[in-house]
Amino acid sequence: MNKYSVNLSTVFTEFPFLERFKKAREAGFSYVECQFPYTYTIEEIKKELKQNQLSLDLINLPPGQWEKGDRGLAADPERIEEFRKSVETGIRYANGLGVKKIHCMAGIHQDNNREVFVENLFYAGTAMSKHEITLLIEPINPFDMPGYFLSDLQQAADIIHRVGLPNVKLQFDFYHIERIHGHSLFMYQKYAELVSHVQIADHPGRQQPGTGEINYTDILQYLSKHYRGLIGLEYNPQGRSEESFAWMKGVTS
Repeated sequence: MNKYSVNLSTVFTEFPFLERFKKAREAGFSYVECQFPYTYTIEEIKKELKQNQLSLDLINLPPGQWEKGDRGLAADPERIEEFRKSVETGIRYANGLGVKKIHCMAGIHQDNNREVFVENLFYAGTAMSKHEITLLIEPINPFDMPGYFLSDLQQAADIIHRVGLPNVKLQFDFYHIERIHGHSLFMYQKYAELVSHVQIADHPGRQQPGTGEINYTDILQYLSKHYRGLIGLEYNPQGRSEESFAWMKGVTS
């Protein structure tokens, strides 16, 4: 299972967050990812990683006040200083936990601005390049997250080219892309040169592969030949988490 990283923000949620690391190891994983680790100290998370012989592959930047509706800060012209502080926090956690990829959420504020987003990504990407960290942006479908600023692959590609930094890349979530565009494997092939991280979940339902309509047999076979990174399991398990990996048996990846 070394080519997969299980997302501890969506899988093993039957257990408290810090217990999920052990559960991931017991299920056979060597890599994990999570969305927002900031409720816990670096030392607490580092202890779980070390005890369970795990590597943390990906985190998100702090998104603002999630419980009050924030879904990122990067495109908001009124919160640039807050965004820059979030970059500092994200880099500190990444360095402390050995993380080399950080996802930056754009936000859903009505005044979100493309130029602000580009400028903030340039700021964050420049800061992260000093630590050999890749900054990721991800289109998120408008059904799950209405009003999210970044909801189209070509829009994301244009922004990445506009930022113009080699460490600013695309996070490609097959679930979101299937909902936005359809034909997610074709869309991956079209934008593959920009991709630095892949995540998967089935559609509809955002559950594990095999529960919906996406042809993950073809997708995973293609990725096994053309993609060298880890595949993030960012799905909501149908049934118990430890039973949600049955689809992996016999899959070429």
